[in-house]
Amino acid sequence: MPNIKPISDLRNYSEVLREVSAGSPVFLTKNGRGRYAILDISDYEKANAAAALMNELAKGRSSGEEKGWLSPEAVRARLLRAEDEI
Repeated sequence: MPNIKPISDLRNYSEVLREVSAGSPVFLTKNGRGRYAILDISDYEKANAAAALMNELAKGRSSGEEKGWLSPEAVRARLLRAEDEI
């Protein structure tokens, strides 16, 4: 169950921060609506890594659509060629 608190609870921020842990963020509301999330640094880093990966995948898809796709055989040939060069 999500841990939701009003932003006014930040007056005692150390108590709110104690409730934050990996996989268990605290969501803060302002005027009854969700406004902020406080999360563990490892969750933040995972979210950033996932966003970066999605960005790279989108670039790859865009490149494939613009320049054409490689067949699985062409990929294998390129990888084998690159392996021989190492």
